[in-house]
Amino acid sequence: MPAPADSRPLAALSAAGVSIWLDDLSRELLAGGHLQNLITDKHVVGVTTNPTIFASALSKGERYNEQLRRLGAEGSSVDEAVFALTTDDVRDGCDALFPVYERTGGIDGRVSLEVDPRMAQDAEATATMARALWEAVDRPNLFIKIPATRKGLKAITATIAEGISVNVTLIFSQERYREVMDAYQSGLERALEAGRDLADVHSVASFFVSRVDTEVDHRLNAIGTNEAQVLKGKAAVANARLAYQAYEQMLAEPRWQRLAEAGARVQRPLWASTGVKDPSYPDTLYVSELAIVGTVNTMPGATLEAFADHGTLPANAPTPADFAAAAAHLEALGGVGVDFEDVTDTLEREGLAKFEASWKELGASVEREMHAEAGTADRGGKGSGGESESDDLLAVYLNDHYTGATGGLELFRRAAQ
Repeated sequence: MPAPADSRPLAALSAAGVSIWLDDLSRELLAGGHLQNLITDKHVVGVTTNPTIFASALSKGERYNEQLRRLGAEGSSVDEAVFALTTDDVRDGCDALFPVYERTGGIDGRVSLEVDPRMAQDAEATATMARALWEAVDRPNLFIKIPATRKGLKAITATIAEGISVNVTLIFSQERYREVMDAYQSGLERALEAGRDLADVHSVASFFVSRVDTEVDHRLNAIGTNEAQVLKGKAAVANARLAYQAYEQMLAEPRWQRLAEAGARVQRPLWASTGVKDPSYPDTLYVSELAIVGTVNTMPGATLEAFADHGTLPANAPTPADFAAAAAHLEALGGVGVDFEDVTDTLEREGLAKFEASWKELGASVEREMHAEAGTADRGGKGSGGESESDDLLAVYLNDHYTGATGGLELFRRAAQ
């Protein structure tokens, strides 16, 4: 049966070996049947979440009101309420995608939920929260999202070692990506030593794309020379292609070969933040240019619809010449004065700040709904100092993929005790 006309490019993308995931989840999406339509008609085989999307859903719909007001009446904290509503939604999302999970042998049909971003620099707390979320959702097709900070690497290893599937997020640099692959393999080795079935453990590594061009282009504009201007709009794809080259190199190493022989699953590259920020660039740029077999592309709704309408595929997979050109491009950036290492370091710092800004907005939205009947709808988000910066970060971050809906610092503390 031919695919619907408006999804033929998506059908081609899926047939090319790219897993299409949606960067969105809400009760409206679930209850209204729209997610099921996307699975059936748009070849969507996975979902990622973030607190900005949940906050938006809370402000526009009424499907959360009864639960939140009940939790408020019961005396639940904001963090406990966030934990409850996000894990409920993700559990329902996992159920909706479970047929895909079964059909693909566990490769796809996944829903990602992130640990509390306030724990990003505490490996032990992150690992404990990952376990709490895994147990609360209680679905095999869940991915726990853990940021790839230096402290997060230890948490990734510990979580994988326990047999919990992980979506490693917030990766910008090739060096950090190699560390992520190492952390994954270390976790698998520990799991193997503990007698776990490695085939049950899955992972993706979310390599962020569009923000790289945003930051690099900003610096090139500041330099202002003609030599700098011709380099705009190419750094993100070049950086991602070199990450894929590193992935291919890892697969050929003896260490990975031993794990594969023991039943280990590959940690697939996932292209995140694929919504184009600069309107002068094609709106499907980061999907078309990174359509590589065996990868995942998680798209905001607008990007998904754009590709369904007019997306195209590359003529061939990246070649050694493409990898060489990508390396040459990053070298050329250094030649005009762009320190690419500083670019990726800056993006990681800003990403963590945006994690917290989005978390604050979600908490404020939850608190308003929990106490709406008590006349406190204007509570939350209006503390003393720092609001302007957080609001600016949140506005920049809207519809991006930096965060996953999480919850429960209070619950975590109780669990840790």
